[in-house]
Amino acid sequence: MATSVWAAAAALNPTLLPLPSSPRPTRSVSSTRPSGGHLLGLRSRRPPLPAKVVCRRAKNAGFEDYKFPDPIPEFAEQETSRFREHMMWRLEQKKEEYFGEHVEEIVDVCTEVLSNFLRHEYCGPGTLLVHPFLDMKGEIKEKGLPGAPQAARAAIAWAEKNIDNDWKAWTGDD
Repeated sequence: MATSVWAAAAALNPTLLPLPSSPRPTRSVSSTRPSGGHLLGLRSRRPPLPAKVVCRRAKNAGFEDYKFPDPIPEFAEQETSRFREHMMWRLEQKKEEYFGEHVEEIVDVCTEVLSNFLRHEYCGPGTLLVHPFLDMKGEIKEKGLPGAPQAARAAIAWAEKNIDNDWKAWTGDD
């Protein structure tokens, strides 16, 4: 069986070294690689990466022509208020387990970071980024407060469920 695999490979790529005399191939594969670097002369099914990677959404939607709206301060204020209420409720549930007596301080950090993001960077669906949540986690850790990963996860979960939908409701988009 192994000989037939070698024979098939040699038929596909005649530049391969001659077939080994034993029915099993040797363990050293590097001696059977052709100059292209492909094992047995067969190419990978994965296409080569393009020189310039273009976002699928950008390619399909004419991204160069699309302009995101500016952030809306009133939306940011309303959303920050809703976020703060949710985070107080959520972190209070896990107070004993993760946060201790620091719930309010942790919520203040998370609220401040999200507020800055919503006021300056969020421009509607498709612009919700992960970096504000990483910043939350980092600032909580920097201040020596407990439960940074859990607080950041709770913030991400809320944001994924609410921010884009609330923006659509605020702006009247379907």
